[in-house]
Amino acid sequence: MKFVDEATIDVVAGNGGNGCASFRREKFIPFGGPDGGDGGRGGSVWAEADRNLNTLVDYRYARRHEARNGESGRGSDQFGAAADDIVLRMPVGTLIRDKETGAQLADLSRDGQRALLAKGGKGGLGNLHFKSSINRAPRQFTRGLPGESRALALELRVLADVGLLGLPNAGKSTLVRAVSSARPKVADYPFTTLNPSLGVVRVAPEASFVIADIPGLIEGAAEGAGLGHQFLRHLARTRLLLHVVDIAPPDPEADPAKDARALVQELKKYDEALYRKPRWLVFNKIDAVPDADARIARLRRALRWRGQWFAISALSGAGCRELCQAAYGLLAQPAKRARAARRLT
Repeated sequence: MKFVDEATIDVVAGNGGNGCASFRREKFIPFGGPDGGDGGRGGSVWAEADRNLNTLVDYRYARRHEARNGESGRGSDQFGAAADDIVLRMPVGTLIRDKETGAQLADLSRDGQRALLAKGGKGGLGNLHFKSSINRAPRQFTRGLPGESRALALELRVLADVGLLGLPNAGKSTLVRAVSSARPKVADYPFTTLNPSLGVVRVAPEASFVIADIPGLIEGAAEGAGLGHQFLRHLARTRLLLHVVDIAPPDPEADPAKDARALVQELKKYDEALYRKPRWLVFNKIDAVPDADARIARLRRALRWRGQWFAISALSGAGCRELCQAAYGLLAQPAKRARAARRLT
C-alpha cells in the first residue's frame, strides 16, 4: 500500500430538519390544537483513530465527506428522524488542522480516540412548542439550523519513542534491522529509504520501545535538496534522537564533521523544538576501518561534542545492545519518577 502522510478533505455536516406547523384534525374533536413535531438533528462528522491503519491514502482520493440532513417534523406529534453520523477512520498519530485558519482541531494519539470535525445542525421546532393560553392556534415554527462545513488538512506523524537522523547511506536502516524485527530496504545507493519505517526494539521480555527511521537528510534540505525535510515531522513525537554518523563515508573527500554540523542546522531550520530534543551521536561502521577509535576521537573534537555517544557497527551488531539499553534507560526515567511519586503519596 502506498504511504501517504498528507491529505486535504472537506467535511460537511447535515442540516437540521424543519419543524412542522400542523393541527389535530379528528372526527368529533373540534379545535384539536397544534400537533406539529420537531425536525431531526443533522448528521455530524467524526474522526476516530484506528491502530490498524498506517496511511492516509484513503483520503487522497475521497476528498469530500457529507452527512445526511435530518428529517422534517410531521403532524400528529411526529418528530423527524435524526441523521446518522459519519465516522472517518484515521491512523493513530494523525494531526487535524483547519485549512483556512491553521488552528489545530484534534491530535489522534490513542487508538479509539474520537474528535468532532463538523457538528450537525439542530432540528427546528414545531408549532407544538408555541401554544399558550393566549395563542391556542400558533402557526409559528422554526427551520433547522445548517450543519458546519470545513476544509481540513490531515497530517500523519508516526508514533515512536526514538528517531534516527543522518545522511543517506549512514546505516540507519541497517541499524533498524539489527535491533528490531523490521526489515526496511537496504542497498548501496543513496535515498534507499523513501518512507518512514518503524521497528519495535526489545531490551527485555517486558521492556521495549519503538524506533523510527526516516529518509536521509542532506545540506540544503530546507530549500528542497534531496527529498527535502518534510519527513522530519515524523520525529516530532519522539523523545530521543539518535544522530547516526558514518565514520567511513564512500566519498574519500567527504568531511563527516562538516556534514554532521550541516544536518543539525537543517534540523534547526525546520523546528526549534525538534532541535532542542535530547540527541545522542552514534558513530557507525566501526568495523569498516582499522583506526575507528582515532577517527571517532577526531570527530568528537571537531564537533566539540560533550554529550552521550556510542560506537557501533549496525552490520555486525557490535555496540547495538548497549545503545538500546541506554536508550531504554532514558525513556524509562519518567515512568520511574511517576512510580516513585505514587509510592510517596
